Amino acid sequence: MKVLFYQLQPFSLTHGGLQTQILQTRAALERLGVQTDFLRWWEGDQAGDVLHFFGRMPTPLLQMAQRKGMKVVLADLLAGQGSRPAWRLQLQRLVLGALRRTTPRAFIAPFNWESYRIADVCLALTSWEARLMADLFGTPLTRIHVLPNGVEAVFLNQQPIQRGLSLVCTATIRELKRTIELAEAAVLAQTPLWIIGKPYAESDPYAQRFVQLARRHASIIRYEGAIADRAKLARVYLEARGFVLLSTVESLSLSALEAAACECPCC
Repeated sequence: MKVLFYQLQPFSLTHGGLQTQILQTRAALERLGVQTDFLRWWEGDQAGDVLHFFGRMPTPLLQMAQRKGMKVVLADLLAGQGSRPAWRLQLQRLVLGALRRTTPRAFIAPFNWESYRIADVCLALTSWEARLMADLFGTPLTRIHVLPNGVEAVFLNQQPIQRGLSLVCTATIRELKRTIELAEAAVLAQTPLWIIGKPYAESDPYAQRFVQLARRHASIIRYEGAIADRAKLARVYLEARGFVLLSTVESLSLSALEAAACECPCC
């Protein structure tokens, strides 16, 4: 069996937890003896048995894969929906139902809601997101499987060391992660904070505001960018007083899992 991986956001433009999830999923399958590859749009004769798509897959593309005889696995993060209050979810459910009943198919097709219903398998990170797939998008329960994020062995095989005074946050520097708000809170509380990560682009206004804030309060905020070395990152979690993440929406945070694997208290 050969599994092809595909998603619409290039790693070079949107790094982060999704990139880690995709690469680790591929590595795990290969350790089990499954042949894998990335779908190459320019290669006309590339073959595969399963197309594993990360995100909300365009319905026409999904149908083309199935007509080619491929099984389609859809793995979407419903972080936004999963973070909404009950009344908003109920409203969304009613609106989606009304649109399906009263709106011409051509109008709602670009939203790709149908992909959740016709995919061969839908993967959810949590039981809550699995429920949302069924309730909001009509995914058959028999096609939904809960597969939580895993943690690399490097975070599990570390020996405890003396913890320091700093909290640590590992996240992409972006508004959704509320990096500035977290840094401002640390300054207000006079609590040392080490933020690890980088923005999608250095020219991003939110990232520039954060860098300026970190420079003004260098005695409290430590920022040196991202850490690519996974063993070094594990050591940071081991040394930190605690892990913090002030994200607006979150699914099953890989950073939080990595910190927990290193027995770093989550604040």
